Amino acid sequence: MFDIGWTELLVIGIVALIVVGPKDLPGMFRTLGRFTGKAKGMARDFQSAMNEAADEAGVKDVASDLKSVTSKKSLGLDTLDDVASKFENWDPMSPEAKKTAAATKASEAKATKAATAKAKSAAKAAKPKAAAKAKTAAKAKAAVKPKTAAKPKAAAKPKAASKPRAASKPKSAAKPRASKLKAGSTS
Repeated sequence: MFDIGWTELLVIGIVALIVVGPKDLPGMFRTLGRFTGKAKGMARDFQSAMNEAADEAGVKDVASDLKSVTSKKSLGLDTLDDVASKFENWDPMSPEAKKTAAATKASEAKATKAATAKAKSAAKAAKPKAAAKAKTAAKAKAAVKPKTAAKPKAAAKPKAASKPRAASKPKSAAKPRASKLKAGSTS
């Protein structure tokens, strides 16, 4: 409550000795002690009255129910703590961990093989069924639509005569560049 250290108490005692005097100082301390005792007693009475009122209102029952509902065990956090502690203590180089990892890999490989075999057999079984469905659908279409006589197509239009292209000139070889200026020329 009050943050008073030993140095502050020493200063207060010296000031009280100077102001009150050595004759009346013991009486003043006695009065101060009685006053603090009465204040502590009043605080104690107030605290006990508040505790009694809380007991009558059933606060303890509600608090215990709240604690039981929010406990680690009821929320499943105790299992999480166990798993976390096992993870923290796990040593991947231990023989037990290696055996567990090997067993896990083997079971995963078996499951993968079984899944691929199942998918292949399902694909093989689906191919004949799909072909049979396509044939029956084609037969049903043929039965529903009567064939009509095909209309003759219109004769294709002759293409307009295109302009003859000019004979293209053959490309000449690139001329080599002169790397040095001729000595006689001034430019």
